[in-house]
Amino acid sequence: MRWAWPFKPRVSNGRNGGGNHYSAGDACPDFLCVGAQKAGTSWLYRQLERHPDFWMPPVKELHYFDELSRIPPIASARPRDDRDRRFLESIKRLSVRSHLDLEDYARLFEPKGSLLSGDITPAYSMLSEEVIERVVDRFPNLKVIFLARDPVERAWSQLSMGVRLRNITPFDVTDVDDVIRNLLNPGVLLRSHPSKIVARWKRYVHSELFRVYFFDDLAKNPAEMRRSILLFLGADPGKSSGRIKANHNADLGRGKLRFTDKVRSRVAEFFEQELKACATELGGPAKQWPARYGFSLLVFALQLFDDWDVFFWVDWIA
Repeated sequence: MRWAWPFKPRVSNGRNGGGNHYSAGDACPDFLCVGAQKAGTSWLYRQLERHPDFWMPPVKELHYFDELSRIPPIASARPRDDRDRRFLESIKRLSVRSHLDLEDYARLFEPKGSLLSGDITPAYSMLSEEVIERVVDRFPNLKVIFLARDPVERAWSQLSMGVRLRNITPFDVTDVDDVIRNLLNPGVLLRSHPSKIVARWKRYVHSELFRVYFFDDLAKNPAEMRRSILLFLGADPGKSSGRIKANHNADLGRGKLRFTDKVRSRVAEFFEQELKACATELGGPAKQWPARYGFSLLVFALQLFDDWDVFFWVDWIA
């Protein structure tokens, strides 16, 4: 991944929710979905692109903030109407620049008119704090969604997809050392710590504008998940998404790497601390993640308490 630098000069400072005004009028994204990869972002795009309250870009992932001047899907995107053609022409012009232009990025969303629109790019989960701060500062009313998934299952799903798409060299899925070597790939590792991703974004996005949803809930009750997200984004959950049902899963049946019990156990050990951090910091279904692999959250809580005890003792001495 290549960081996108430099920015144009910033206009103002401050966490979102402040009094900034959009110089491009109403042309701006209403929301970002910043991941996680393999946690339901494609499902979300399909639900929104067919919903009458939205106009979504003709490509799911724009990658503007993480891969400046390299937006591969644009070349093969098929415009559905004049709005799509305008968008594709604009983003092609924008992508050849050597800096991030937040004003013209905002204008990409002019085709939405009075509808809702946003950018669903899971790679934004890996953005640096400086990039996040600048984006949030420019779009103070931006809503941000993160779809969280058990790090063990998410990482394995990413490895499976990577091998299937030939982005990852096939490896021995029964060799624990080979598996761990692939988990240490930055493109996998940085996406596999949802507690850190959420904490990084929440440092700049007001709590009322940030929502974490769980892959567990999508698998269990997709209709309720759809309803909750649409309400958060300001859309009508009573309207259908065309013929796309709430439980539509285009990835169902795609081949996945064989995940043996031995390897699963080792991968769980690899992510043990993150599983426990998610349970305490994200709550919801994440509370059950450590127990899936036989880890005790009580021991983690006692360790955390001891750490805080040491912290306060050092602070008192100081």
